Amino acid sequence: MSEPEMTIPHVFRCPISLDLFEDPVTLCTGQTYDRSSIEKWLGTGNLICPVTMQKLHDPSIVPNHTLRHLIHQWLQLGPPFHPGNSATIDSLAALKHTLQSQEDDTLENKLQVLEKINVFFSGEYSSFSRSCFVQLGFLPLLLELVFRGGTIEESHAVSNNDRMKFIEIALGCIVKLLHLGYDLEALNIIKDDESKLATFVVLFEKGTISVKSSLCHIIESASSSETTQELCYVFGNTQKLMHEIVLVLVQNCDASEDAVKAILALCSLNSNRESLVREGAIEGIITYISMISSSSGNEITQIRGQNKKLLTSIAMGIAVKLLELESGRETLVSHPNGVDTLVKLVFSVKCDQDCSDSAVEALSIVCGDYISAREQAIGAGVMTKLLLLMQSHCATTTKSKTRMLLKLLKSKWVQVPK
Repeated sequence: MSEPEMTIPHVFRCPISLDLFEDPVTLCTGQTYDRSSIEKWLGTGNLICPVTMQKLHDPSIVPNHTLRHLIHQWLQLGPPFHPGNSATIDSLAALKHTLQSQEDDTLENKLQVLEKINVFFSGEYSSFSRSCFVQLGFLPLLLELVFRGGTIEESHAVSNNDRMKFIEIALGCIVKLLHLGYDLEALNIIKDDESKLATFVVLFEKGTISVKSSLCHIIESASSSETTQELCYVFGNTQKLMHEIVLVLVQNCDASEDAVKAILALCSLNSNRESLVREGAIEGIITYISMISSSSGNEITQIRGQNKKLLTSIAMGIAVKLLELESGRETLVSHPNGVDTLVKLVFSVKCDQDCSDSAVEALSIVCGDYISAREQAIGAGVMTKLLLLMQSHCATTTKSKTRMLLKLLKSKWVQVPK
């Protein structure tokens, strides 16, 4: 029985030879050809692009490593004789072309394309199908479409529901692509263009809850790679953006989980912490912890089904980082519920061991610097909670921190009038 004929995706064929690319190279017009074919074409004196018929102002050719990698993956993992893989690649290439097209630039058409793209992320499609998004360059394209110049005015138009729906779905696709392990360097277009950063901030201010959640995911991703550390710094030092993230933390409960994770990610850079304190992150964390601790599942939709103990622990982790700053310590001590909130978390059924550890560490920091903090902590019953924590099965390091805090507070205990 003979082997089935190889079905080569259209996008993998050289427009000149119509054969599978062996060494794909790209002209200044953006069209890709096989090196041997285009060199023969140019060698005969033809200084126009064979497909677009545009005059070549620059006859140089550039290797198309992205396409070469995708072809290699297709040949290795396809398998190459499976017609479904060829159809997938051609289909995605066609969808990308529609998104790029200026001739068919209606939101309705692009919305339909995004809906189709979303289908490819469902479980029924193979990892090969999803990896095609990476190699075909969908992430830079979607970032450009969401944050391109002109979207600021459009984002202000609350009545433009189609535009906001497009942004919402496109951002959802971007987040999914980031989860696929896409090269995060593509995110740097946000910092390289002031208008894109401005659009990012406006969308955080004017966007839907879903949009804000996706933007928080982008911030978190930008903080996880060395290639985007500068973008993380830019985010952290954009005053309006920091203000909006704190507002999401305390006001938009369905997105607050993503906001607290974004803030923790921003804290990875010391230079961002001062900005966060200045824009109210300490007050926001105190409010957020109180909101989680005092709410029932129905009141805040069960924090999107997440573990409240885990989220409280994340929030306390942020507090410890921000308390390394003098401005952070001053803000917490001067807050009417600041020290009391820490004391409640020292030993509570509503927090885990990591949370207790962070609460003890935070109290040690502020009580070591401020007599008023010691007085507030003692008045709030911290001694009893610390003794209970010592008797629990907490970690050795936590017990060591607890002993040190007890020693510090006992020196003050005898000075407190009965």
